[in-house]
Amino acid sequence: MPVQIPDDTDFASFKDQCENHEGWIARYNKGGVTVWCRDGDDSKGVQKLKMKIVCKDVTAETLYDVLHDTSYRKKWDSNMIDTFDIGRLTVNADVGYYSWRCPTPLKNRDFVTMRSWLPLGNDYLIINYSVKHPQYPPKKDYVRAVSLLTGYLIQSNGPNCCSLYYLTQVDPRGSLPKWVVNRVSQIVAPKAMRKIYKACQKYPEWKRKHSPNLKPWMYPEQNTLPCISVADLTVQRADSLENIDESGLSEDKAQHHSDDDET
Repeated sequence: MPVQIPDDTDFASFKDQCENHEGWIARYNKGGVTVWCRDGDDSKGVQKLKMKIVCKDVTAETLYDVLHDTSYRKKWDSNMIDTFDIGRLTVNADVGYYSWRCPTPLKNRDFVTMRSWLPLGNDYLIINYSVKHPQYPPKKDYVRAVSLLTGYLIQSNGPNCCSLYYLTQVDPRGSLPKWVVNRVSQIVAPKAMRKIYKACQKYPEWKRKHSPNLKPWMYPEQNTLPCISVADLTVQRADSLENIDESGLSEDKAQHHSDDDET
């Protein structure tokens, strides 16, 4: 399938999915964080997960910068093993790599995604989905997972407050134990949202010391990534990847990496 860069209709559809809770089931609602789940709307049957947090004392622009800044992400995202940008498609679309540390004894996952972003009035949107790049095939020690649709909606609630929605539909390419599925909605997802909030509070000071004027996601002329063509990419189909069965793995042996720093 050819890769299509999201247009205004795609961004509007994503925003509607974030704001419209009809058909979603609330799984968690504590401390300013809400997590919803919903069964997939298609034959793939991949569950959707959506969460929201209100970030006081954080501007929408700062939150937008934090989600884009891969150098800073290495400071706060303890579940990340590696991330890097591969190349740019347009002034507001690129392709990147991300690898994610799963709780032992699960295998770690990685992704190659096409990401697109759009500042829209007081809102900022970032969305991605998985693509195949000929120079970045699946790796031996990782399970190549598939993002069917993942993204962020940032809404300004005033001069120094904003809300963040995170919506994801990911095929992990494997049958996961039920304890993992439950843990994601009850512990991992809320903790990840609070971690982003905490990272936003520390970002302005960090950025002042680390190339304060460098923001290629806002200033395309600063982007030094090599240009790549959409024609070089194809949509990553889940059924073309290895599918592993980890459903029998016990929680007793699990090591929960995300628990090491309470936020």
